[in-house]
Amino acid sequence: MTAALVAGLLAGYGIAMPVGAVATYLVSLTARTSLRIGASAALGVATADGLYALVAALGGTALAAWLTPVLVPLRWLSALVLAALAVRGALVAVRQYRERRLAARTGQDPPRPARAYLALLGITLLNPTTVVYFAALVLGSRTAEAVRPLEQGVFVLAAFAASASWQLLIAGGGALLGRTLTGHRGRLATGLASSGVITLLAVRMLAAPL
Repeated sequence: MTAALVAGLLAGYGIAMPVGAVATYLVSLTARTSLRIGASAALGVATADGLYALVAALGGTALAAWLTPVLVPLRWLSALVLAALAVRGALVAVRQYRERRLAARTGQDPPRPARAYLALLGITLLNPTTVVYFAALVLGSRTAEAVRPLEQGVFVLAAFAASASWQLLIAGGGALLGRTLTGHRGRLATGLASSGVITLLAVRMLAAPL
């Protein structure tokens, strides 16, 4: 149970921590409107992460029997995918820091809370990195023993809670720490921290017994 909780928290923070275009939008949206609208948008992002964690967990269980003969190479492949995502995230963070590019603010009217939630939910669901991330994480950590539904539920809820807490932190800090979180150094720090978390997941995956 504890392992599922920790794995879910790491998974949620690993995918949520990079401060990119969506996070920058959350900060600017909250600063321009209200915490209510920003929190709604943040929960939209977290909901998408939670849905993908659920799909990955359920899909991993259904495929466990078919994947048992190839668990070892699949685990290595999944660890390599996570490592590649970590390297890519670090490189993007460093490149953006060097180029000093900040996401432009939009001049559109702020959306209502429900619209902000649905908009960020849809944008995150269309992000292929989220799909690859959770698929590699769950399938790569699959063992020969069946994972209980309760542990799956803990993993999914922990991933959602981790993502939600980070997104809400970004939204809540929009008025006070907007430039700190989305400035050059803030984006670099969060990007590198996320890459570190994903790398830790890859190492734990390879170290886990079959």
